[in-house]
Amino acid sequence: MIKVLLADDQALVRAGFKALLDAQPDMTVVAEASDGAEAVRLSGEHQPDVVLMDIRMPGTDGLTATRQMPPGPHIIILTTFELDEYVFEALRGGASGFLVKDTEPAELIQAVRVVAAGEALLSPSVTRRLIAEYASRAKEPVASNGLDQLTEREREVLALVGTGMTNDEIAAKLFMSPATAKTHVSRTMMKLHARDRAQLVVIAYESGLVKPGWL
Repeated sequence: MIKVLLADDQALVRAGFKALLDAQPDMTVVAEASDGAEAVRLSGEHQPDVVLMDIRMPGTDGLTATRQMPPGPHIIILTTFELDEYVFEALRGGASGFLVKDTEPAELIQAVRVVAAGEALLSPSVTRRLIAEYASRAKEPVASNGLDQLTEREREVLALVGTGMTNDEIAAKLFMSPATAKTHVSRTMMKLHARDRAQLVVIAYESGLVKPGWL
C-alpha cells in the first residue's frame, strides 16, 4: 500500500485528490496539510511514501518544506504552471518531479506509483527543458562532491541520465544490457548520495557534465 500525504492550502483540492487516491486499491491518504510546516511535521509522524506538495502556500511554502522534509518520502511538486520559477529549486532540494494541477487523474495516479517505486518524473520533454533552463540560470558549474569517486563509465551514465534518458535508452547508447545500466545508475546514486534520478539530473547539470541546450 502506497501511503500519500497531501499538502495544499485549498481544502477543495485536497478533497479531490484524496477521493481519487483513496479509490485506488494500492493507495491510501494518511494525512493532509494546509501549509509546508504542517506537511513536514505530519511527514515525520505518518512516514508517507509520497508527498503531493503544492509549491505556493501561505506561511511555509512548498519549496522550503521540501528542503526541510525528513528522509524517506518521495516528493511530487504540484504547480499551476509548467514553467514555475521554483520547480528547479524544488528538484535541487530533493523533489522527485512535478505535475501541473490540471493533469489528468490517470496521470496523477501513475505518477504516484512511479515516484513511490523510486523513479523520477523526468520523461516529458517539457520537464527536461525546464531543468536545463533553470540549471543554466542557477549558478556556474561547480565540482560536485563525490564526482571524482565515479568510474569513467559511471560518469558517462550520469551524463546520459542528465539528458533524461531511461535505463533502456542508456543501455542502447552504451551497448550494454538494461540490467547493467540500472546497476551503474544505482551505484552512481549511492556514491553521490542522491535520493533518486531527479537529483542525479541536477548534479549532472551543476557539475557541468551536461550543458544546457544539449537536449
